[in-house]
Amino acid sequence: MSSEKSSSEKLWMPQEVVPEHIKKLLSPADSSSKRVNYVLAFIQIVRLLKTQKRTGWVDHKVPTGDVESISDHMYRMSIISLLITNEEVNKDKCVKIAIVHDLAETLVGDITPFDGVEKSEKSRREFETIKYLASIIKEYNAKAAEEIVELWLDYEEIRCLEARYVKDIDKYEMIQQAWDYEQQFGTKHNLDMFYSARSAIKTPEISELTDELIKQRTSWLSSQK
Repeated sequence: MSSEKSSSEKLWMPQEVVPEHIKKLLSPADSSSKRVNYVLAFIQIVRLLKTQKRTGWVDHKVPTGDVESISDHMYRMSIISLLITNEEVNKDKCVKIAIVHDLAETLVGDITPFDGVEKSEKSRREFETIKYLASIIKEYNAKAAEEIVELWLDYEEIRCLEARYVKDIDKYEMIQQAWDYEQQFGTKHNLDMFYSARSAIKTPEISELTDELIKQRTSWLSSQK
């Protein structure tokens, strides 16, 4: 699908996929509750990350009850960020980037390269969603709204060392999850492709973690023969 739309085609916009019960919070009958309702609406949208399953595992037929949610992925990334030993890295900022980087998936969903959505269109949808979410929370906390957008842009554009680390942690956590599933279910789900993400990891610290994991997996695979 091309991100270039003809005049007869309608661009995907986040406002159109917000659940109706949340939309009502944004248009309260009692105007005195409007400011608080904005943050309640934002929090309920964020809650959608708890139920959105990570598409890659679904596509590889991991049992539905065992498929991690987007929030599962982001939470473990945040914990990994706390463990960084490089003193040049602001770990607090890494944690913030980790909990914001997939925030747009609340409404966009977990789009993969196999979903037929062009990369430019995926990026547009995600940025539109981040701006939309920021516009909601701005009514309650303008500083937080600005910070969310800036953290998201840090990650997307790798504007700082912390973003580079979180990019690597994102790949490492996915590889770790693939290894978790293989230890749980064996190799029947054919998760080999996820390990190719190793080539995208650049920082020495996260590279070391990933290489040790892959070493253990290689030994385990040999023992299964």
